[in-house]
Amino acid sequence: MAYQYIMNLKFSILLTLLVLIGSRVAAQEKWTLDECIAYALTHNLQLNDFNYTEQSGKETYRQSVRNLLPNINAGTSYNISFGRAEDPNTGTFVTQDFFSNNYSLESSIDLFQGFQKLNSIKASKFLYKATQQDALQQKYLLAFRVMQVFYDIQFYEGLVAIANEQLDVSQSNFDLVNKQIELGLKAGADRYEAESLLLTDKLNLTQSENQLKAAKLLLIQEMNIENTSEIEIQSVLQKETIEQQNTVQTDSVYATAKEFFPMIKAQELRAMAAKKQVAIARGRLYPSLSAFAGTGTGYFETTRDTLGNTLPFREQFRDNTSQYVGLNLSVPISNGWSARSRVKQAKIERLRSENNLEIQEQELFQTIQQLVQEYEALQIEVDQSTKKMEAQQLAFTIAQKRYEKGMINAIELFTAKNLFASAQNENLQVRLRSEINQSTLDFYNGLPVFNIN
Repeated sequence: MAYQYIMNLKFSILLTLLVLIGSRVAAQEKWTLDECIAYALTHNLQLNDFNYTEQSGKETYRQSVRNLLPNINAGTSYNISFGRAEDPNTGTFVTQDFFSNNYSLESSIDLFQGFQKLNSIKASKFLYKATQQDALQQKYLLAFRVMQVFYDIQFYEGLVAIANEQLDVSQSNFDLVNKQIELGLKAGADRYEAESLLLTDKLNLTQSENQLKAAKLLLIQEMNIENTSEIEIQSVLQKETIEQQNTVQTDSVYATAKEFFPMIKAQELRAMAAKKQVAIARGRLYPSLSAFAGTGTGYFETTRDTLGNTLPFREQFRDNTSQYVGLNLSVPISNGWSARSRVKQAKIERLRSENNLEIQEQELFQTIQQLVQEYEALQIEVDQSTKKMEAQQLAFTIAQKRYEKGMINAIELFTAKNLFASAQNENLQVRLRSEINQSTLDFYNGLPVFNIN
């Protein structure tokens, strides 16, 4: 019995440890923004597809380099002839069944192809680097999505806190009305008004809590955390009013972003690859020269000595060996104009790539332009919304005292309370937008907003 008890105890301890280890990620006290982004970058499955594309581009580039190496091929054949057939050894026709066995080893190398292979190496290298930038771009996009959801959680946490404050006030007022009714200072109908306001605030709190749960679930999905539906984050929102920052210039931010922004770099590389594709297409208009060399031998059943016996395999393998070398020159004369058509198509693709680059540069400039305009507007909105919130708080405090003294009714108090809650909501929202805007501008300014290697 004692042994069985000890074994059960050990099993329980082991099971508890496994559960604790398995839920360590979910049970982490609070996640910082950097930790959320780092975890998402490691576990998000959508990034794998871009990593595979990058690996494929790398292998394509490596193979373009290996294409400069000579081609080496070995071959063998085994033939059985029936009836009247040509003797492969003497070249005469014989009427008999026989077999022959051939072996060959050949090598060839391109000496000149209009520089097609060299341009292909350069083009594939540009395209490979472009896939690297594409993968980096997706990492940044994921980081921005995580940051947005992270701030959404903070916003809804703020709404829950505001709703709790409003509920506490409504609960206190409801309790006050009940006491006043007991003392005969208010009519029983006043209880229904206070209860209605209390239930309204309870509903607001429930809705805010549901919105918070939805935002947390979205963050969990972006991070791809398994076996959990709850996550706690560490707030990064400054409680004090954000001071006026230095003026941000669109042109300077754009000039910095253009130098490193992955989407721009990827399109620049594709435009460079398109130019090399034009050179490759033009290379097909030039003559091509290649060299080749080889050796061969064979075994023939019809090769016999003076006594009519088939010579041994080893002897035939040695005596029938031959070598050859040569050059192959190919001059394109007429191919239905297809080569020149490919040149024209390649030029069109080059123009399309260059136009796409200009489009993306324009979109980047417009994005930064909007961010700078929003930045300037938010600087003013933060200050004004803070002052508005402080004024509404003072107005609500006065209304609360007047309500306690019976100078205003519940509807007037409810209006003042809602105005204060709305001002709190607006101030929280503006401050969070300002934080996101500032982080985004810092990113385009080349600052290390995200720790992405």
